[in-house]
Amino acid sequence: MPGGGGGGGLGKVKAGSRPPWVGLAAAVWVQVAAGSAYVFPLYSHAIKEALGYNQKSLTMLGVANDVGENVGLVPGVLANRLPPWLILLIGSACAFFGFGTVWLAVTKTVAMPYWVLWIALCIGTNSSAWLGTAALVTNMRNFPLSRGTVAGLIKGYVAVSAAVYTEAFNGMLNNSPTNLLLLLALGIPIACVLVMYFVRPCTPSLDEDNSTEHSHFVFTQISSVVLGAYLMVATILGDTLKLNATITYLLFGIMILLLLSPLAIPIKMTLYPSKPKDEKPSTIVPSYSTDSLSGADQESAEPLLLGTSTTFGTGTNDSDEATDVDLLLAEGEGAVNLKKRKGPRRGDDFTFGEALVKADFWLLFIVYFCGVGTGVTALNNLAQIGIAVGANDTTVLLCLFGFCNFVGRILGGSVSEYFVRSRMLPRPFWMMCTQIIMVVTFLLFATGLHSLIYVSTTLLGICYGVQFAVMIPTVSELFGLKDFGLMYNFMLMVNPIGAFFFSALLAGYIYDKEAARQNPGVLDPSNCFGPDCFRLTFYVCAIVCCCGTLICVFFIARIKPVYQMLYASGSFRHPRHQQLY
Repeated sequence: MPGGGGGGGLGKVKAGSRPPWVGLAAAVWVQVAAGSAYVFPLYSHAIKEALGYNQKSLTMLGVANDVGENVGLVPGVLANRLPPWLILLIGSACAFFGFGTVWLAVTKTVAMPYWVLWIALCIGTNSSAWLGTAALVTNMRNFPLSRGTVAGLIKGYVAVSAAVYTEAFNGMLNNSPTNLLLLLALGIPIACVLVMYFVRPCTPSLDEDNSTEHSHFVFTQISSVVLGAYLMVATILGDTLKLNATITYLLFGIMILLLLSPLAIPIKMTLYPSKPKDEKPSTIVPSYSTDSLSGADQESAEPLLLGTSTTFGTGTNDSDEATDVDLLLAEGEGAVNLKKRKGPRRGDDFTFGEALVKADFWLLFIVYFCGVGTGVTALNNLAQIGIAVGANDTTVLLCLFGFCNFVGRILGGSVSEYFVRSRMLPRPFWMMCTQIIMVVTFLLFATGLHSLIYVSTTLLGICYGVQFAVMIPTVSELFGLKDFGLMYNFMLMVNPIGAFFFSALLAGYIYDKEAARQNPGVLDPSNCFGPDCFRLTFYVCAIVCCCGTLICVFFIARIKPVYQMLYASGSFRHPRHQQLY
């Protein structure tokens, strides 16, 4: 393979029970750093004032923010070819040059045209795609039996990162947008360099009845929820009360300790090692591209890789017979066809090209677009929405959305994991439920009542988070982990697409038109007040979510037999490659 360094990095798999948990704790810091795109509302007004942009121009910068964050096809392709530390290093470079350029523009150190600023913001927020791909893909492969829980945790910390940055913005940075941009340019690279060695592929244990691993995940989830609640309370206190420097530093120190809490698991495993079991647990090598293996290494790895696509059971005759019965039942319901056809069937490892020609891939893309594409419109314009209804303190709104987005991701991952194991309920069921709630939420936003802005933001944040957390494991379950990084990043493209159509073209145009109506004679009015600034935008978003709900019903009906096959034994297992779709 070209670039042997990268391939060699993938071939070296860290053994032991502690390294995956160390990697998960390191990924927490990576994901907090990767949340830079969520703090655009904190410095967007400074860009608007310093450079004299109107709302439509600012909204197009919001599109650049979303394009950079979500267009991660390149890191998705390289996830199978480069080691995680190198992907993190590239992401750090993007943050340094991108946000550094924006800082130079806002401080007026260097005068630059609008298009340069647009590209710089794209590059800066694209660091999120590189960092998120390295952390998520590595940990999904290190914990293959807990995909929903891992996805909820990993992406949940991205959501809570908005509150982390807000806490730093209010306390340590003295509410200075220029200081925040400098933190993004320098802090993200420093954080990634410090932890990138620990984000690495490990040999996971495939013990399905591991109660210790379950308790570790529960501890991590509880500590993350405590962190999120603490950040919301600390942000509100810091915004409503005048805190002295000592208390500010104390609050910041507590936040750092809570961010370090996932390290308690590997520390506990070191101080109190568990007794080895009599039976040797089955393990696999993470399913990186076999292109990185060659010669004798590939031959020695082949039986392990085949094990990932057979079963996660003990391999007894009873297990094989049960699998055959499940396959026959699934065939009768249309989930699989035991007749040999070209290409894999749903549940196997697909290449990206094979997934692109599947109807289920595009149905998931459309459903996700309807939910997240509309939700990101409200997020990008949250500051202007708050000002329009009289909530001038938009920092609290951003913190509230970030916390609820975080809660939604944690709940989306853990709740869907529970029901898919106990009831074989397809995960997109929760996408359908949240889109129904989003219809009501957008109608609440459309009223323009100050008393409802916080309720609407809460509901939208939770629903937005659930959509995200459910999409990730659904992709891996239907199309495997082989090209998961590329498929996951392709799905994320709905964010910039939705931001362009619903935020830039629709919301920006309506906002500026209403602002011009309210300020006759003013050449370029910058502010709009009242419910009419966004009312039509919210009506359109509600209609789109209605369509997404209907499509999701059809999608769930199609994939229900697949989930019955994958989770018939109460836990995830790969179907066998011998029976082709």
